[in-house]
Amino acid sequence: MTSAEISCSVCLLVLEEHTEAYCNACGQAYHLNQRSDIPGADCGEVWISEDHLALEFACNNCLRPPEPLATILDSAEAAALAGTTEAALVAAASSGALRHRRTSSGVYLFERGDIIAFAKGQQ
Repeated sequence: MTSAEISCSVCLLVLEEHTEAYCNACGQAYHLNQRSDIPGADCGEVWISEDHLALEFACNNCLRPPEPLATILDSAEAAALAGTTEAALVAAASSGALRHRRTSSGVYLFERGDIIAFAKGQQ
């Protein structure tokens, strides 16, 4: 049995088992090092909610929304975020299933929110 690699929605790098967490706001995976004996990145935070007496998880995209240009992704970045291939994204964009913009040089540009919604629809 093989398992698919999951990418961080913040930095787009592959998550390791001990760094995988899911944001309570957007539902996307992000790096959160859960072990003190193994080095790992943190692309979000976790804290104890005083209202619910439970752990709350949030990625840096939701805690600190990216600068406006960081919300625009080219097809390679968008494919990594969606967990699919560039060809699949371009095909979806060309068929009208995915909102996009195409530059005069032929580069496909997507908004992060559209890619997240597209990826959720593909699951």
